[in-house]
Amino acid sequence: MHGQLSPPPRRSNNHLRFTSNVLRTLGVANDVICFAVAYLLAAIVYEFSIGYFYDGMLHRSTAIILCINYLLIRISRDGYAVFKGQGEDVGGSAIADFILATALTTLVVVQLDMLDRFSRGLGLYFVALAIVLLFLSRIAFRRIVSRLMDKGVIGQRVAIYAESETLADKVAKLLELERLPHLRLVGYADEREQAQRGGDALVYLGGFPELLELARAGQLDQVILAVPRITQERLDFIAETLSSVSIDLCVMPRETLEFTTSYRVSFLGSLPVFAVWQQPIRDIDGIMKELLDYALGLLALLLLLPVLVLTAAAIRLESKGPIFFRQKRFGFNNNEIEVLKFRSMYVDKQDVSGAQRTAKNDPRVTRVGRFIRRTSIDELPQLINVLKGDMSLVGPRPHATMMRVGDKYYFDAVKGYAARHRVKPGITGLAQVRGLRGEIDTAERAGKRVEYDIYYIENWSPLLDIRIMIETLVKIVWDKHAY
Repeated sequence: MHGQLSPPPRRSNNHLRFTSNVLRTLGVANDVICFAVAYLLAAIVYEFSIGYFYDGMLHRSTAIILCINYLLIRISRDGYAVFKGQGEDVGGSAIADFILATALTTLVVVQLDMLDRFSRGLGLYFVALAIVLLFLSRIAFRRIVSRLMDKGVIGQRVAIYAESETLADKVAKLLELERLPHLRLVGYADEREQAQRGGDALVYLGGFPELLELARAGQLDQVILAVPRITQERLDFIAETLSSVSIDLCVMPRETLEFTTSYRVSFLGSLPVFAVWQQPIRDIDGIMKELLDYALGLLALLLLLPVLVLTAAAIRLESKGPIFFRQKRFGFNNNEIEVLKFRSMYVDKQDVSGAQRTAKNDPRVTRVGRFIRRTSIDELPQLINVLKGDMSLVGPRPHATMMRVGDKYYFDAVKGYAARHRVKPGITGLAQVRGLRGEIDTAERAGKRVEYDIYYIENWSPLLDIRIMIETLVKIVWDKHAY
């Protein structure tokens, strides 16, 4: 982005130009045309292939209703968001919305008792052609828009007004990370005397007077203010002065430039806020995960009952003591839970606090214990924790409250550690199937495990849970890091 910047000519640009906001309207028009063409083609194909009489008015009215349902669904889901060129879905969500709209329209037809008057052949032709056109038109739409952006017909010419060269460069890099091809960054302005930089740096446009001159000459569409410590008086002056020219003016908040954590901009009503953390796996997603846990947890407990009974007998025969090992660990919302495991160590050598890590060839582990730890059979009693609601089948592994990494407690050694407790802990997790199972003896490995946990939380889906469970079964056979 930076290497191709050059000062714009200081004269008015008279050829026709549009901002990226026009793409919403074009997107709606594109889909309406797809429906119209699909209906015309369906009618032609039907006439030549089947040719039976059909009620044209009824079918046209239904097609219009289907189109309206589809548009309402797309608009409610913000399906016509401004094209960003970030490799977003080119048709999958549109097809899903079309199928939903078709189902709703079919229900209306059935409810009005008009299904017998419909031509099945014409209807199938129309649905099939509409799906094909919606998909293909999106590919063509993206290519056409990209070319129009390259030619400057669609796009926004943006200048940054910053308090320093460093800050302007940071804003430019943030915009570059967003990959917004409709933005053309022409340079930055600042009040202080500066020489124009060379190389790949941003073009220095001058001070505020020069910025205002560019706006008046029609060479700018938007100005971004990136001045975290600006006074209200100065901000009011800039806003009032630039209000006399036809441009967009926006202020980049201090938090955007200074936050080290990721965040999202959301709205409380019409009030914009920075959402640094959001409740994960909630609403319908939360219900789906609970159902998956209880259904599969109960099924696994019933199927593995013989293994549980044999393991309990082997533990009791080899050494004295209880069959289960109970340990306090961190659970959901950082609350303590009691986690069940099959006992794999001699009773007098166990460490209930978890401060002492289990090492390879640890003399505290029994012969039966080595086998059940290697095969993860020792973790199976945690299915009871799942059915109690303390744990999930998949999630960040629960850590003992006194667990250490080196000479520090886990929660002191790893930055952002507590964020992994925003969901229930799991019997297995993403970190475990990515090679971080077993002993974690360095802060680097501990941090990597937490990174996987956070990624899982922020990208959860039922398919991800199922995939992790399948990979866990494979790891039990091939993984050499558990002992």
